[in-house]
Amino acid sequence: MQHTNFIRTGRRATAWAMTALGVLFLSAATDRATAGDFAEPKGVVELFTSQGCRSCPPADRAFERLVREGEVVALSYHVDYWNYLGWADTLASPENTERQYAYAKAFGRSGVYTPQAVLNGREHLKGTDAVDIDRRLERLQDAGKGLVVPIRASRHDDQLTISVGAGRGKANVVVVYFRQHQTVEVLKGENVGQNLDYWHSVTDVQTVGMWDGKALDLTLPAKRMGDDKSDGCAILLQAADSEGNPSHIVGATVMMDKPKTL
Repeated sequence: MQHTNFIRTGRRATAWAMTALGVLFLSAATDRATAGDFAEPKGVVELFTSQGCRSCPPADRAFERLVREGEVVALSYHVDYWNYLGWADTLASPENTERQYAYAKAFGRSGVYTPQAVLNGREHLKGTDAVDIDRRLERLQDAGKGLVVPIRASRHDDQLTISVGAGRGKANVVVVYFRQHQTVEVLKGENVGQNLDYWHSVTDVQTVGMWDGKALDLTLPAKRMGDDKSDGCAILLQAADSEGNPSHIVGATVMMDKPKTL
């Protein structure tokens, strides 16, 4: 589904305008959350989707497959511009919509669509084919456009420590909070009557630091992870274009509080 009206300038990419360290929340429910098997991911897949989009359930299922395979940092952003069709997406936010429009500007596009998958912040495609997404991530890796900067993250008591390795260029250190899994019964709109499963649905995005190519360690105050809003977070090392829009991702990892059984 296509959506071509740009949002107001004042609503663009608020996460990219943040310059101060955000207050981060990690769970008090467990003693420690670690990056685990995601320390060396194949890439980052950001899916822009909507409960009100009839084309989106196949993409949501393809996205679930990627989550289950566990080889990528997978983030699902529910957008709100299809709410007028009769069902207000229960996971959508204006900030998620802003991020997609910011990507559209970075890609030189005149509008946005769902379901859209953005790979490593570098390219986009219709997000319905998990095999094609995997293949394109591998091509990005082979072309030197994969995740080339290592990132490690750990939590001890009330502190989150992020360690970013050395590399080339400049980038933002971005923390993306998400809910691992939710099932939603859609009562109206184009997907009425369906019970839809959603994985890694984004609830908040915060820029917490700047990286200039040198090794960087950040120690941040803890925010609760494991409450009703989020039980996981990804750390992205993401460049911005000349206008501040999100661009290529050169490093990433993910942490989860009590990972859900897949």
